[in-house]
Amino acid sequence: LRQYRGDDRYFADRPERSPPPMRHCLPTASNPLENLRHEDSGRVLRRAAGPGHDVTGQNAGAERVQRLDFTTDDGVGPRALLGLIVLESDQTVESEVRSLRLEGVAHHVSRIPMDATVTEETLQAMEARLPVAAGLLPSRFGFDAIGYACTSGATLIGANRVAAAIATEHPNVPCTDPITAAVAAFATLDIESIGLVTPYNAEVTLRMAAHYEDGGVEVAAIGSFLEEDDNLVGRITEASVAHAVRRIGAEPGCDAVFVSCTSLRTFGVIASL
Repeated sequence: LRQYRGDDRYFADRPERSPPPMRHCLPTASNPLENLRHEDSGRVLRRAAGPGHDVTGQNAGAERVQRLDFTTDDGVGPRALLGLIVLESDQTVESEVRSLRLEGVAHHVSRIPMDATVTEETLQAMEARLPVAAGLLPSRFGFDAIGYACTSGATLIGANRVAAAIATEHPNVPCTDPITAAVAAFATLDIESIGLVTPYNAEVTLRMAAHYEDGGVEVAAIGSFLEEDDNLVGRITEASVAHAVRRIGAEPGCDAVFVSCTSLRTFGVIASL
């Protein structure tokens, strides 16, 4: 954990990986049946085998299968069905949300492609991918709300733009994100000044601090692990997070400490803080 006194750290850009060469598989002229649809090839084979022979196996022994009665209900999540869009590299939030075990509440998860190196550029690049990730949550399920589980992404893209991107696939479904939820919590709890703990580089962390200050919440102290690799962030110990919270929370003027990033593990230590 470092408190900012002007020390910045930058990671070298990683080279783009070249996609593997595409292989084209075309039917061979030696087997004309490869050019037929399944049902057409079945008819050809049946004519060759003669009457009474089912060469496809589709109906063999069907009389042995008993039809069973069933009833239906509202399915999982009769109280609320939630959708969650999670970063490709996030190792934490799915497990923590699952551990909540809210009665009558269920959730389904979609993953969004994201470079494991967290920078302003890689975070903003997710905006174009949000509709695709949201589309993997089937609208016919009837979601009650959808959350985009990326604090820094919502900060850099903007909560309104995140909601608009998700609405292209789920119109009229409420949408939220960690930064929006945090602001609502501060208002509910009458928190006017916070300490901020993040894993991000200085640029992303300071953008987040500015977001809160623009919304009328003072940021009295800032600390970060200054780790850009999200794969490593998911492995930062809860003990390290707890130590960071206590250190930043001890700074003058902090009504509360906000731990940013859904990859940081906190559920095991929140009660002790």
